Amino acid sequence: MNDRATLHPAALQALFELAPDAMIVTDARGRIVLANPQAEHLFGYTATQLRALSVEALVPERVRGVHHQHRQHFIAHPRLRPMGSGQELAGLRADGTLFPVEIALSPIQTEDGDFYVASVRDISESHRTRQALERARYDAIVADIGRLMLESANQDVAFDTVLGRIAHELGIAAVAIVSSHPQVASLRVRSAVGLTAELQELLPELLPPEFFATASTIHASAPVDATTEHVRAALARAGYGDFVAAPLFDRAQPMGSLIAVARDPDLFDNVKIHFLQSVAHLLAVTMQRYRTEEQLAHAQRLEAVGQLTGGVAHDFNNMLTVMSGNLQLLETELAGRPECQEILGSALRAVGRGAGLTRKLLAFARRQRLHPQPIDPRSLLDELSPILTRTLGEPISVSVDCEAETPHVFVDPGELDTAILNLALNARDAMPRGGMLHLAAREHVITSAESTTDLASGSYVVISVRDTGFGMPPEVLARAFEPFFTTKESGRGSGLGLSMVYGFVKQSGGHLVADSRLGYGTRIDLYLPAARSKESAREEALQVLSSGGKETVLVVEDEAEVRSIAVAFLKSLGYSTCEAPDAEFGLRLLQDRADVALLFTDVILGSGMDGHELARAAQQLRPDLRVLLTSGYEHRLGGPADARPLPLLRKPYRREQLAAAVRAAIDGRG
Repeated sequence: MNDRATLHPAALQALFELAPDAMIVTDARGRIVLANPQAEHLFGYTATQLRALSVEALVPERVRGVHHQHRQHFIAHPRLRPMGSGQELAGLRADGTLFPVEIALSPIQTEDGDFYVASVRDISESHRTRQALERARYDAIVADIGRLMLESANQDVAFDTVLGRIAHELGIAAVAIVSSHPQVASLRVRSAVGLTAELQELLPELLPPEFFATASTIHASAPVDATTEHVRAALARAGYGDFVAAPLFDRAQPMGSLIAVARDPDLFDNVKIHFLQSVAHLLAVTMQRYRTEEQLAHAQRLEAVGQLTGGVAHDFNNMLTVMSGNLQLLETELAGRPECQEILGSALRAVGRGAGLTRKLLAFARRQRLHPQPIDPRSLLDELSPILTRTLGEPISVSVDCEAETPHVFVDPGELDTAILNLALNARDAMPRGGMLHLAAREHVITSAESTTDLASGSYVVISVRDTGFGMPPEVLARAFEPFFTTKESGRGSGLGLSMVYGFVKQSGGHLVADSRLGYGTRIDLYLPAARSKESAREEALQVLSSGGKETVLVVEDEAEVRSIAVAFLKSLGYSTCEAPDAEFGLRLLQDRADVALLFTDVILGSGMDGHELARAAQQLRPDLRVLLTSGYEHRLGGPADARPLPLLRKPYRREQLAAAVRAAIDGRG
């Protein structure tokens, strides 16, 4: 059967004039030879202008190559052919606007040769109706996905379910959630359905760096630019036709992307892209919610451990005070026996290590009193560099980089030194065969818009410690700062080093950010408050030397053994003493003893008043009374925020420390 129709040109012209649709006739080379008035109106050209065009000029530029191939195939196999039903075909007007069309093709034989007729119908109205129905269906799916995300207790399971639903509804080959980090070059697939190994290897090409810089959706079928051309080439190599990447926003910057990949070209129209963007927004909000919940749970765990730590440290420091005090008293009694002095010295060093352990616990719990000062970060790092070089050994090279004009940092200098040393020792353990340790300092300003619960607005000095070691997997990194968590073998680590660093940074009013990947090393950034002035911070502390005194000291301590050590020390220094096991008894003694010059009291006194409350009550009775506090647990109990801080002596203390603190308090220099 021959599908070709034979018409006289005059009859064909009359048919064109009466046809309700746009009618265009082309020759075998695709040149337009005839067009009816409806075609002129639809495409916005005059008849003369149309006859000067190729038919490819009436289709979008991005599909002209494909259209040419289809036209050649049609000429080789001519037949009646309707097009556009169930497809997305578009016409291009003279003003550059696109509109949806349906097309019917037919070969025509005339006396002048073979020609090809295209009947073009504008389906904008029906297309809009179909789009509205499709959009309503997708909106219902988005609402269902939102409900699922709210109800799901497991984020990963919910993501897998959502991605499966997207792939099914759109009929596409693959869909995935890809996460990124500004300091990490590679991309990580968080969850995926249908993502082949070949597609995964293409991710760096499909999601170039400019995607995360511009934070705009990528669509492979969008008008050609450098990005879409690159994406199309990558897709074609893998045998795919269309691709969409919708950013997952975290504040102003994307933290990743929802990607969708289709085998067919031009599958993703505006409605489908809008659907994917809506789902991407839901996923981003859900990821932020889960992250916030994890941070809250982590903070609650740390707070609970911190409270437990404070109580343990208080009791432990009381025991250490008793041991240390008795050892020091024995040291005086056995001064002429060198063999005993060696044993006592060893025991006292063990007490010192125990006291150091409780200081680490208190630093983690943020319950240790700090003495912040302005410190020049360049001088600090330059001083630490040779020390670290000797400590870490020859296989590890240490480099320092401090940006010019970096402000002074306002922290406790000793604790900052210890924190950097802890991080360096952890880096050394991750580089058993050697490597590079890089220390850096720079200024970072947090604006009001950028402030978070972790970092308030203001100026910070960021001290970075980066190594080229093994790195940590995500599950280890998530627990790295928990107390007593360690991946080292038994006997090689207490698990308190990083938790102490974390506690010190948070107590200093800063924040800690850690980034690590297996095989790529670890980077830890300490965000610490910048000092308001650049005064020298390395001032030597005033050493108060004293041989004692003759004044009377009231000792208030609920632990009898600790109280007896304090009394013994004070008596050995020449002071007169009176003692009380609780605050109430101490107040009664003050009323009876006008000669008491100093109240020396523990902060935690069991039931009843604590040391701060006792001090306020005592100074109401005796405004001239001096007060010295002592504690192994340094949080303020009962002290108003605007009260002048009282001098405090940390337990366990040595006799010479007690002598200096008591003398300074009595003299008003404490």
